[in-house]
Amino acid sequence: MATNLAIDPGLLDRAVEVSGERTKKAVVTRALQEFIARREQKRVLELMGQLEWDEGFDYKAERSRR
Repeated sequence: MATNLAIDPGLLDRAVEVSGERTKKAVVTRALQEFIARREQKRVLELMGQLEWDEGFDYKAERSRR
């Protein structure tokens, strides 16, 4: 899907430089992937303290279970 965006050229050039990507398209794609990943991680962190843990659960025993 072709999309036209007005992106700050200095910002884009800097992103190309620090990312190591070869093209502007690759930089934008990577930036979007990282943005999504960080937002998903943030949602997981919001669950901290909201889950109930089973104190009797033995995770080591579950590793060897077949």
